[in-house]
Amino acid sequence: MTPQRFSGKVAVVTGAGAGIGRAVAVRLAAEGAAVAVLDLAAAAAADTVAAITDAGGQALAVAADVASPDDVHAGVRSTVAAFGGIDVLVNNAGVVRYGTVPELSVEDWHLTLATNLTGTFLTCKYAIPEMRARGGGAIVNTASAQAFASQPLVAAYAASKGAVVAMTRSLAVDHAADGIRVTCVCPGSVETPMLRYGAELLGDGDAVATMRDWGRQHPIGRLIQPSDVAALVAFLASDDAVTITGAPYLVDGGLLARLGV
Repeated sequence: MTPQRFSGKVAVVTGAGAGIGRAVAVRLAAEGAAVAVLDLAAAAAADTVAAITDAGGQALAVAADVASPDDVHAGVRSTVAAFGGIDVLVNNAGVVRYGTVPELSVEDWHLTLATNLTGTFLTCKYAIPEMRARGGGAIVNTASAQAFASQPLVAAYAASKGAVVAMTRSLAVDHAADGIRVTCVCPGSVETPMLRYGAELLGDGDAVATMRDWGRQHPIGRLIQPSDVAALVAFLASDDAVTITGAPYLVDGGLLARLGV
C-alpha cells in the first residue's frame, strides 16, 4: 500500500508535463497530495493531470512559463484558489542548450538562465508567502550532477544548476524560521525527453544507443529513471526529512564517485 505522507497537503510541481516533473507529480499525488501541474505545454500538463485523476488523485493543470512573473504568480493564485494553499514546491522546469561560450547564442544563454534559475526564483517568490501562511512546508529544487562536474558544451546549463545549489542554501537559511525546508536533488543522466534531445544532437545518429552508452558510464550500469528521482524528492518533501534543509543530494548512480569528484 502506498504511504500517504502528503494527505491533506498541496504541492506545486513545475515542468510536470514530462520526465522527472511528471514522475514527481504522479508520486506526490499517489501519496495523497493535491498537485498543481505547471508546464509550458498545456497539453502535456493536461496529460499528467489525467494520469493522476485516472488513478483517483487530485490535480490541476496550469499552463505557465516559469520565466514569466505574471504566469508564475497566476499559477500560484490558481493553486491556492483550487486547493486552499501550498505546502510543497518542486522546482523542476528546465532546459539545456549546447555549445562553448563563444558558440552559444546570447538568446540561448538567457533562455537557460531564465528557465532554470529565474524560474526557481519566481516560484519561490510567489509560493513562499503561501507556504508561510500554512505554517511552513518544503521546497525541493532540481539541480544536476553538472553543478559539481561538467561535460563539454554545457556552460550555461552547468552555471544555472550550480546557482540553483547555491540558492538552495540561501533559501534554507532565510526561511528556516518560517518552518520552510529547502533542499535540492542533483541527478545524473535521467531517461527523459531532455536527455534524448541531447543524444539526438550530440550522438552518432542512434539516440537510443547513445543514451544506453551514457547510462553505462554510471557505476550502476544504466540510466536513472524519473521514478528514481521522484522517490528522493518525495522523501525530501515529506516529514520523514524534517531535520534536512539547505543541502544538495546526488541521485546520480555513482557517476561523480567514478569521476573522483
